[in-house]
Order: sequence, then C-alpha cells, then structure tokens
Amino acid sequence: MYGRLMLPELQVLLAENDTTGIQEFCDALYPAVTAEILAELESQDVWRVLSCSSLEKQAEIFQFLDLPQQMEIVGVVERGPLSKLIEEMAPDDRVDLLSRMDDEHVEELLPLIAQAERSDIRKLLSYPEDSAGAIMTTEYASLPEDISVAQALEKLRHQAPDSEIIWYIYVVDEGRRLQGIVSLRELIFARPTRPLSELINRDVISVRVDDDQEYVAQQMAKYDFVAIPVVDNQNQLVGIVTHDDAIDIMQEEATEDTYRLAAVEPLEDSYLSTSLKTVIQKRIGWLIFLLVPSFLAAKVLQHYEGISDRYEWLVLFIPLILASGGNAGSQSATLIIRAMALETNIDKGDLTALLRKEIQLGVLLGGALALISFAVALAFTTQMIQATVVGLAVFLVVLIGISAGGMLPMVFRHLGMDPALMSNPFITALVDILGLIIYFQVAMALVS
Repeated sequence: MYGRLMLPELQVLLAENDTTGIQEFCDALYPAVTAEILAELESQDVWRVLSCSSLEKQAEIFQFLDLPQQMEIVGVVERGPLSKLIEEMAPDDRVDLLSRMDDEHVEELLPLIAQAERSDIRKLLSYPEDSAGAIMTTEYASLPEDISVAQALEKLRHQAPDSEIIWYIYVVDEGRRLQGIVSLRELIFARPTRPLSELINRDVISVRVDDDQEYVAQQMAKYDFVAIPVVDNQNQLVGIVTHDDAIDIMQEEATEDTYRLAAVEPLEDSYLSTSLKTVIQKRIGWLIFLLVPSFLAAKVLQHYEGISDRYEWLVLFIPLILASGGNAGSQSATLIIRAMALETNIDKGDLTALLRKEIQLGVLLGGALALISFAVALAFTTQMIQATVVGLAVFLVVLIGISAGGMLPMVFRHLGMDPALMSNPFITALVDILGLIIYFQVAMALVS
C-alpha cells in the first residue's frame, strides 16, 4: 500500500538526486515502511537511498528487507560501506545475512569489521543451523548480584544503548554463569538501597545453545516470554532469543509443515522471489516419487481386471472408495502432525491416546459415511447386495485411512524424523492402493 502511494515521490527525489530530500524521506517513516517502499526499486537505487541516511538508519531499514533483496544489494555495494553496515546490524540479523553469502565473500568482509563484532560473528556462525545459538542475539543486559538497586540502574543506563531489550536483566557471576533474572519493572519500584540479590528470581527458564529453534519458540510461547536466555554446557549465558525471532521461527516452521504436507520441499524464500528452477527442484522429486504408488494402484486394478469385467458396476464406485479413504487419511495426518507441532511434551502415553482416538473416529466416521454410501449405491443400482459391498468397503477404507493417517506421522516421530514428511499426497496414494484391494476383496467375498 505504502509503495504505491509514496514510490513516485521517492523516484522523483532519485531522479533529481535530492540527497537531503531522500534523507528526510527515510527519517520521516518507520523503517519497516521504508523497506516496503524500497522493495519496489532496483538494488542500485535501494543503495542510493540507504547511502543518504545515517549508518544507524541504514541498518534499521536494511534489516526489514527480505533476505533475497539483501543479497542483491550486497552484490552492488563496495566492501567498505558494506562492512560498516553489517557491523551496525543486530547480531542475529547480520548472521542470517552472512550465512547466505559465499564463504570467500565473508572472509573478505570480516577483516574490515571491528574486532569485537568480528569475534561475535564467527561465534554465531559456528552454531548449527536452526539451533538456538544460530538465532540468538548477544546484545542483552546483565548485572552482577552483589550491587544495590541504584547501582544496577546506573549500569543499565550504560548498557541500554547496546541492548536489544532491557525488560529482562540477567544476573550472572564472575564466570558469566546464569544466576537468575530480574525485571526492569522490579528495579524501578524497588528502594535504591535495596540489594539486588533480594530481587532475583533464581528459578530461570532457559534453553541450551544447541536446542532446536522450534523448541525455543515453543518454550517462549508456553511461558509468554518477551525473551529467553540461552546458556552453554557450563550454564554460561551466551545470548538471548527475543520475541520477534520467535514469531519468525513459528511462521517458518508452520510454513515448512504446510509445504511438506503438500509434498513440496520447503522454500527458503517467498514463492514470488524463488526462481522457477528452484521451485521445480523442490517439487519434481515428490511428484516422481508419488508416481510409484500410482503405478501400484494400476497394478492392483490389473490384478482384479477379471472381477471388474464380470461385475461392471464395481467400476462406478471406485472414485467414491478412493476419495473416502484418501480424504479421511489426509484429515487425520493433518490433525496429528499439527498436534505434534503444538505440543512439546507428547510422550508414548499421549501417542497411544491419540491413536486410540483416531481409531474411534474411524469407526464412527466410517459408519456414517458407509450408511450414506449404501444409500447412494442403492439408488444407483437398486441392488441390495451391490449397495452392501459399497457401504462395507467405504467403512473399512475410511477406518484404514484414518488409522494410517494417524499412525504414520507417529512412526516418523518415533524414528526421530519430521512427522510432516508423511505428506497428504503420499498418504492418499497409499490408502488408494489399500482401498482398491479392500473394495475388490469385499466384492469377491459378498457377490460370489
């Protein structure tokens, strides 16, 4: 919306090379709004706009640009200005950018960055991708416990400009081991002479530096944290994960699950910014793999060709059988996978309860669909035995579909794999094969 309204004005300023006007343009708007407008420009023009602003404003706006556009801008900016920009960025944001860049380019930039930031970058880049260490920021407020409230507030005044958030202040000992936490609110309302040790909450919820990012976001959502501390094996405080990163993680993980449920490998960037070649690569593997169960279904039809030729009415209801089982299985898989994604502490007992519930649903839903299918088949064929075959087959196929859709994601989780890999198209294809076998076996048993 902002791009359509204000982009023409910015283009006029660029055409007139009005650096003062461009600077005022950037200063007048919220950085995210400016980034939204800049998304409509070419990389060279984006950098022309950013270079008119202060270094701090450049970093604020740049961090709101999508990573693909950031990478394009990196390609047109000289090393000197780029290193200063990266140095000014928040630690977690600049590591996201550097992790996308070629190693050679990164090594060229690092010597131009200040020693403190350079060490911080190397440390964050060393953590596994999608771990707490890879997404945390090292800009946090910390205090020793052997000081007064007045002394604590004085120290915070010096730390605040370099801290991403100061709602939570982390108390550490001389070895930087996490001892507790105190909120800024408590400090403000406490007596200045009161010892800080009396305010500390020592029951701290923290995450390990190698914990998966999805687990970190789930912990923050569970306890409604604005930030959560990250510690290493020695309980040393190494960083914090903030709420904005947690939101990004939850969105990223939900997007990955959605892609996988549809049998598509997750995209790193938005769909529109992803090249056609990459989209094909992400989709073609699953499509080829799903041909296999389709060939098997054809083989099943060939095996029962004799009975289908003898009783031609069986062919009429094959789509009904396949749709019933496939749809029921996809529903169960989606519900189970989402339950696993939202619940962090599902144990074997919970998985058993989930499976039992799915079987109960299979019986009830299968029974309801069987009655409807029986009535429809009776209206089509006017033959009681034929309608019975269809109704009974639908009941069994729905029961099998719901059981398979609920059980297979659980098996994947038990094997330590992502349950979302058990995609809906695969479950549908698998249930199709079982459904055809069940349908023809029921027909052979009842009709003969």
